[in-house]
Amino acid sequence: MVAGALSSPYGAFCESPDPYAAARQRMVLHQLNARDIKDTKVLRVMGKVKRHLFVSPSLASQAYSDHPLPIGEGQTISQPYIVALMTQVLDIKPEEKVLEIGTGSGYQAAVLSHFTDQVWSIEIRKELAQNASRRLKAFGYEKIRVKHGDGYFGWPEYAPFDAIMVTAAANHVSPLLLGQLKMGGRLLIPLGSTTYYQTLTKITKTPKGNEVEHLLGVVFVPMVGEILDE
Repeated sequence: MVAGALSSPYGAFCESPDPYAAARQRMVLHQLNARDIKDTKVLRVMGKVKRHLFVSPSLASQAYSDHPLPIGEGQTISQPYIVALMTQVLDIKPEEKVLEIGTGSGYQAAVLSHFTDQVWSIEIRKELAQNASRRLKAFGYEKIRVKHGDGYFGWPEYAPFDAIMVTAAANHVSPLLLGQLKMGGRLLIPLGSTTYYQTLTKITKTPKGNEVEHLLGVVFVPMVGEILDE
């Protein structure tokens, strides 16, 4: 099927002349808009960012399928729907400061950078961090700051953040991350068993305490680090 064969108001989201443009359009239509992804900017960005460039060439043909893919070292790139959902839930505004815990391939950071030019991302696996940093720069995402480090401790030099996105499963929320969140800021994390499944949880910092919203069941690879491995 060619890109022009799909009649949709979102067709313009996939104008890039590459061999995966049609697959990216189908992803937006059938995996995202057909579910509960209704934010038009999220749909537009998901139709623009070339996910196939963030996986190995041998997996490029699967890049727009409705499932995660391996990226090495036991890690995965989340399925497109989860990336879109987490982006939609955080509702990033221009000029907001965003911290991502778990850079992985760099795909989620690339998506976030279309909402704000202030994106920081931490990856505990050195090789993944280095590869993601090189990949993002090569694709024109020069403003994204990538750091090799333990995400449990956050990035205090650039705190406070308006939003923090954790892309690995944890059985508790790091108090250090909560401490680096602005008043009114949002933290999104897969919370629960790091072995089986988690609940995608949104925490909003308010003067009266943290407001907690449980969204849906998810399965992420476990968050690791100095404290979590003890």
